[in-house]
Amino acid sequence: MSQSANHHVLSHSLVDHCITRLRAENTPVHEFHQLLQIVAMVLASECTRDLATRQVEVRTPLELTSGVRVSSRIGLVPVLRAGLGMEPAFRQILPTASVHHIGIRRDEATAQPMAYYDLRTEQPPPDLAIVLDPMLATGGSACAAVQMLQDWGVAEIRMAAIIAAPEGLKKMAESCPDVRIFTAALDRELNQNSYICPGLGDAGDRLFGTV
Repeated sequence: MSQSANHHVLSHSLVDHCITRLRAENTPVHEFHQLLQIVAMVLASECTRDLATRQVEVRTPLELTSGVRVSSRIGLVPVLRAGLGMEPAFRQILPTASVHHIGIRRDEATAQPMAYYDLRTEQPPPDLAIVLDPMLATGGSACAAVQMLQDWGVAEIRMAAIIAAPEGLKKMAESCPDVRIFTAALDRELNQNSYICPGLGDAGDRLFGTV
């Protein structure tokens, strides 16, 4: 995995293969969903590589030995709706994690984020929240999600995305520099409509067959 500051980019042949198929405009919905799960599973593994742990004892069939258990309370935060496509893979890796959905959509006229589902809850916040959104484009939605989590009292926030644009990374570095970002690919730029190029189109539409 290559990295720059708080941005970590996967370096994995299978992931690169899957990204190529995700980009192809003729990839059908069922395959797109399956490919996204594979990439998200690898991202989940990398994103959780250094979770805080505590020492425990466990009895094997042969003897007592020592080991570790994850000590952080983890929350998964899929950004509706495209983030739902990454949630199953992360829940496979983190089956005890809580799940907290955030609804944010982009105003197509201004490219600015608009929240439509509020995260607020009476539950205490997790120790670590992982924001899930396949596309990190302008960074507006990601920064809005981070702000909602910070307002809730989350101490540590990470983000997992399939593809990122330099503009989105720059905005996050300026607005929320403590957030570690894990992506499968870093693309060239945003076009005049704030879509990632070369990208893969609208991840939500392609996941749910609403193109």
